[in-house]
Amino acid sequence: MIDKLDIAKNWLPRYTGMPLDEFGDYILLTNFHYYLYTFAERFNCEVYGEDRPMQAATNSQGLTIVNFGMGSANAATIMDLLSARAPQGVLFLGKCGGLKHSTEIGHFILPIAAVRGEGTSNDYFPPEVPALPSFKVHKFVSQKIVEHGHEYRSGVVYTTNRRVWEHDQPFLERLKRMTCIAIDMETATLFIVGHHNQISHGALLLVSDVPLAADGVKTEESDQLVTEQWADIHLGLGIESMMEIGDKGEQIRHFIY
Repeated sequence: MIDKLDIAKNWLPRYTGMPLDEFGDYILLTNFHYYLYTFAERFNCEVYGEDRPMQAATNSQGLTIVNFGMGSANAATIMDLLSARAPQGVLFLGKCGGLKHSTEIGHFILPIAAVRGEGTSNDYFPPEVPALPSFKVHKFVSQKIVEHGHEYRSGVVYTTNRRVWEHDQPFLERLKRMTCIAIDMETATLFIVGHHNQISHGALLLVSDVPLAADGVKTEESDQLVTEQWADIHLGLGIESMMEIGDKGEQIRHFIY
Protein backbone atom coordinates (compact mmCIF):
# COMPACT_ATOMS: atom_id res chain seq x y z
CA MET A 1 0.00 0.00 0.00
CA ILE A 2 1.12 3.56 -0.67
CA ASP A 3 2.28 5.32 2.49
CA LYS A 4 1.96 8.90 3.67
CA LEU A 5 5.45 9.93 2.57
CA ASP A 6 4.81 8.69 -0.96
CA ILE A 7 1.60 10.69 -1.11
CA ALA A 8 3.27 13.83 0.26
CA LYS A 9 6.17 13.58 -2.20
CA ASN A 10 3.71 13.42 -5.06
CA TRP A 11 1.21 15.96 -3.78
CA LEU A 12 3.54 18.77 -2.64
CA PRO A 13 4.64 19.47 -6.24
CA ARG A 14 1.09 18.76 -7.41
CA TYR A 15 -0.40 21.43 -5.11
CA THR A 16 2.34 24.04 -5.59
CA GLY A 17 3.75 23.36 -9.04
CA MET A 18 7.27 23.47 -7.55
CA PRO A 19 9.60 20.45 -7.85
CA LEU A 20 10.39 18.77 -4.55
CA ASP A 21 14.12 19.51 -4.79
CA GLU A 22 13.37 23.25 -5.10
CA PHE A 23 12.03 23.44 -1.53
CA GLY A 24 14.51 24.80 1.00
CA ASP A 25 15.37 23.70 4.52
CA TYR A 26 13.41 26.60 6.01
CA ILE A 27 9.89 27.58 5.05
CA LEU A 28 7.74 30.69 5.39
CA LEU A 29 4.01 30.08 5.22
CA THR A 30 1.47 32.76 4.43
CA ASN A 31 -2.03 33.10 3.07
CA PHE A 32 -1.52 36.37 1.22
CA HIS A 33 -0.46 36.79 -2.40
CA TYR A 34 1.22 40.09 -1.51
CA TYR A 35 3.75 38.36 0.73
CA LEU A 36 4.61 35.75 -1.88
CA TYR A 37 5.07 38.17 -4.76
CA THR A 38 6.96 40.70 -2.64
CA PHE A 39 9.33 37.88 -1.63
CA ALA A 40 9.77 36.83 -5.28
CA GLU A 41 10.44 40.40 -6.39
CA ARG A 42 12.89 41.00 -3.56
CA PHE A 43 14.97 37.93 -4.44
CA ASN A 44 14.23 37.83 -8.17
CA CYS A 45 13.03 34.24 -7.98
CA GLU A 46 10.43 32.30 -9.92
CA VAL A 47 6.87 31.88 -8.62
CA TYR A 48 5.51 28.39 -9.09
CA GLY A 49 1.90 27.27 -9.01
CA GLU A 50 0.00 30.25 -10.35
CA ASP A 51 -2.46 27.72 -11.81
CA ARG A 52 -2.42 25.54 -8.67
CA PRO A 53 -4.17 25.70 -5.26
CA MET A 54 -0.94 26.93 -3.64
CA GLN A 55 1.94 29.05 -4.88
CA ALA A 56 5.61 28.84 -3.87
CA ALA A 57 8.99 30.45 -4.46
CA THR A 58 12.53 29.75 -3.21
CA ASN A 59 15.38 32.24 -3.09
CA SER A 60 19.02 31.50 -3.90
CA GLN A 61 19.81 31.08 -0.19
CA GLY A 62 17.35 28.19 0.13
CA LEU A 63 14.45 29.92 1.88
CA THR A 64 11.02 28.94 0.55
CA ILE A 65 7.73 30.79 0.89
CA VAL A 66 4.36 29.11 0.30
CA ASN A 67 0.98 30.78 -0.02
CA PHE A 68 -1.21 27.90 1.17
CA GLY A 69 -4.60 29.63 1.22
CA MET A 70 -6.92 30.31 4.13
CA GLY A 71 -8.27 28.16 6.95
CA SER A 72 -7.38 25.20 9.11
CA ALA A 73 -7.96 22.55 6.43
CA ASN A 74 -5.38 24.17 4.15
CA ALA A 75 -3.03 24.66 7.11
CA ALA A 76 -3.19 20.95 7.91
CA THR A 77 -2.69 20.05 4.25
CA ILE A 78 0.49 22.08 3.79
CA MET A 79 2.01 20.86 7.06
CA ASP A 80 1.31 17.27 6.02
CA LEU A 81 2.73 17.81 2.55
CA LEU A 82 5.88 19.50 3.89
CA SER A 83 6.73 16.20 5.58
CA ALA A 84 7.91 15.20 2.09
CA ARG A 85 10.72 17.75 2.45
CA ALA A 86 11.24 17.43 6.24
CA PRO A 87 12.24 21.11 6.62
CA GLN A 88 14.34 22.29 9.56
CA GLY A 89 11.83 24.98 10.48
CA VAL A 90 8.53 26.52 9.42
CA LEU A 91 7.26 30.00 10.34
CA PHE A 92 3.70 31.13 9.65
CA LEU A 93 3.25 34.82 8.81
CA GLY A 94 -0.45 35.43 9.33
CA LYS A 95 -2.89 38.12 10.35
CA CYS A 96 -5.19 37.93 13.35
CA GLY A 97 -7.88 39.81 15.18
CA GLY A 98 -6.79 41.40 18.46
CA LEU A 99 -8.99 40.62 21.45
CA LYS A 100 -7.31 42.77 24.14
CA HIS A 101 -7.01 46.50 24.72
CA SER A 102 -3.24 45.95 24.63
CA THR A 103 -3.35 44.43 21.13
CA GLU A 104 -3.70 47.31 18.73
CA ILE A 105 -3.68 47.18 14.95
CA GLY A 106 -0.12 46.80 13.69
CA HIS A 107 1.14 44.95 16.76
CA PHE A 108 2.99 41.67 16.38
CA ILE A 109 2.00 38.60 18.37
CA LEU A 110 4.14 35.55 19.12
CA PRO A 111 1.62 32.98 20.40
CA ILE A 112 2.73 30.93 23.39
CA ALA A 113 -0.11 28.51 22.60
CA ALA A 114 -3.32 28.25 20.60
CA VAL A 115 -6.77 27.03 21.61
CA ARG A 116 -7.93 24.28 19.27
CA GLY A 117 -11.35 25.64 18.38
CA GLU A 118 -11.15 24.62 14.72
CA GLY A 119 -11.75 20.87 14.99
CA THR A 120 -9.27 19.92 12.24
CA SER A 121 -6.51 19.23 14.74
CA ASN A 122 -8.65 16.55 16.42
CA ASP A 123 -7.81 14.27 13.50
CA TYR A 124 -4.17 14.34 14.62
CA PHE A 125 -4.14 14.33 18.43
CA PRO A 126 -6.69 14.07 21.25
CA PRO A 127 -8.10 17.38 22.54
CA GLU A 128 -5.90 17.16 25.65
CA VAL A 129 -2.73 17.75 23.58
CA PRO A 130 -1.89 21.49 23.64
CA ALA A 131 -1.10 23.38 20.44
CA LEU A 132 2.32 24.87 21.12
CA PRO A 133 5.07 26.47 19.02
CA SER A 134 8.61 25.14 18.90
CA PHE A 135 10.65 26.99 21.51
CA LYS A 136 13.74 27.45 19.33
CA VAL A 137 11.78 29.09 16.52
CA HIS A 138 9.96 31.58 18.74
CA LYS A 139 13.02 32.41 20.79
CA PHE A 140 14.95 33.35 17.67
CA VAL A 141 12.09 35.29 16.09
CA SER A 142 11.59 37.28 19.31
CA GLN A 143 15.27 38.23 19.28
CA LYS A 144 14.96 39.51 15.71
CA ILE A 145 11.89 41.59 16.55
CA VAL A 146 13.69 43.25 19.45
CA GLU A 147 16.86 43.80 17.39
CA HIS A 148 14.82 45.83 14.91
CA GLY A 149 13.22 47.94 17.62
CA HIS A 150 9.70 46.56 17.32
CA GLU A 151 7.41 45.47 20.12
CA TYR A 152 5.48 42.25 20.30
CA ARG A 153 2.86 40.69 22.53
CA SER A 154 2.68 37.09 23.67
CA GLY A 155 -0.37 35.13 24.72
CA VAL A 156 -2.82 32.46 23.68
CA VAL A 157 -4.52 32.64 20.29
CA TYR A 158 -7.95 31.15 19.64
CA THR A 159 -8.16 29.32 16.30
CA THR A 160 -11.57 28.83 14.73
CA ASN A 161 -13.03 27.42 11.52
CA ARG A 162 -15.69 30.13 11.49
CA ARG A 163 -15.09 33.07 9.20
CA VAL A 164 -18.22 35.13 9.86
CA TRP A 165 -18.69 35.29 13.63
CA GLU A 166 -18.36 38.97 14.46
CA HIS A 167 -22.15 39.32 14.74
CA ASP A 168 -22.55 36.39 17.18
CA GLN A 169 -22.81 37.88 20.67
CA PRO A 170 -22.71 34.54 22.60
CA PHE A 171 -19.53 33.63 20.70
CA LEU A 172 -18.00 37.04 21.46
CA GLU A 173 -18.77 36.63 25.16
CA ARG A 174 -17.15 33.19 25.09
CA LEU A 175 -14.01 34.70 23.56
CA LYS A 176 -13.84 37.23 26.39
CA ARG A 177 -14.15 34.49 29.02
CA MET A 178 -11.28 32.52 27.45
CA THR A 179 -8.99 35.57 27.84
CA CYS A 180 -7.22 34.90 24.54
CA ILE A 181 -5.09 37.67 23.09
CA ALA A 182 -6.16 37.15 19.46
CA ILE A 183 -8.21 35.03 17.08
CA ASP A 184 -7.27 33.46 13.75
CA MET A 185 -8.03 30.46 11.52
CA GLU A 186 -4.73 28.59 11.21
CA THR A 187 -2.31 28.78 14.14
CA ALA A 188 -3.55 25.89 16.30
CA THR A 189 -3.75 23.59 13.28
CA LEU A 190 -0.24 24.48 12.13
CA PHE A 191 1.13 23.85 15.61
CA ILE A 192 -0.60 20.50 16.05
CA VAL A 193 0.14 19.13 12.57
CA GLY A 194 3.72 20.38 12.83
CA HIS A 195 4.03 18.48 16.10
CA HIS A 196 2.48 15.40 14.50
CA ASN A 197 4.97 15.50 11.62
CA GLN A 198 7.95 16.42 13.85
CA ILE A 199 8.52 19.72 12.04
CA SER A 200 9.79 22.69 14.08
CA HIS A 201 7.20 25.42 13.74
CA GLY A 202 6.16 28.87 14.87
CA ALA A 203 3.89 31.78 14.03
CA LEU A 204 4.42 35.53 13.89
CA LEU A 205 1.01 37.16 13.67
CA LEU A 206 0.11 40.70 12.71
CA VAL A 207 -2.96 42.27 14.32
CA SER A 208 -5.10 43.47 11.41
CA ASP A 209 -8.35 44.28 13.21
CA VAL A 210 -9.90 44.52 16.68
CA PRO A 211 -13.30 42.83 16.25
CA LEU A 212 -14.48 43.37 19.83
CA ALA A 213 -14.19 47.14 19.53
CA ALA A 214 -16.82 49.42 18.04
CA ASP A 215 -16.19 49.71 14.28
CA GLY A 216 -13.27 47.31 14.73
CA VAL A 217 -14.34 44.62 12.25
CA LYS A 218 -12.00 44.25 9.29
CA THR A 219 -13.03 45.76 5.96
CA GLU A 220 -11.31 45.72 2.59
CA GLU A 221 -10.17 49.30 3.13
CA SER A 222 -8.84 48.75 6.66
CA ASP A 223 -7.02 45.56 5.65
CA GLN A 224 -5.38 47.34 2.73
CA LEU A 225 -4.14 50.05 5.09
CA VAL A 226 -2.61 47.44 7.42
CA THR A 227 -0.89 45.79 4.44
CA GLU A 228 0.54 49.09 3.25
CA GLN A 229 1.88 50.05 6.68
CA TRP A 230 3.00 46.75 8.19
CA ALA A 231 3.22 43.87 5.70
CA ASP A 232 6.75 44.63 4.49
CA ILE A 233 8.04 44.79 8.07
CA HIS A 234 6.21 41.56 8.91
CA LEU A 235 7.64 39.76 5.90
CA GLY A 236 11.11 41.17 6.48
CA LEU A 237 11.19 39.86 10.05
CA GLY A 238 10.15 36.42 8.84
CA ILE A 239 12.76 36.36 6.08
CA GLU A 240 15.62 37.43 8.33
CA SER A 241 14.60 35.03 11.10
CA MET A 242 14.36 31.96 8.91
CA MET A 243 17.47 32.75 6.87
CA GLU A 244 19.62 33.05 9.99
CA ILE A 245 18.15 30.55 12.43
CA GLY A 246 20.13 27.62 11.04
CA ASP A 247 23.46 29.38 11.63
CA LYS A 248 22.71 31.49 14.70
CA GLY A 249 19.82 29.77 16.42
CA GLU A 250 20.20 27.74 19.59
CA GLN A 251 20.46 24.01 18.99
CA ILE A 252 17.74 22.15 20.87
CA ARG A 253 17.16 18.43 20.82
CA HIS A 254 13.55 17.32 21.10
CA PHE A 255 12.64 13.92 22.49
CA ILE A 256 9.79 11.88 21.05
CA TYR A 257 7.94 9.54 23.38
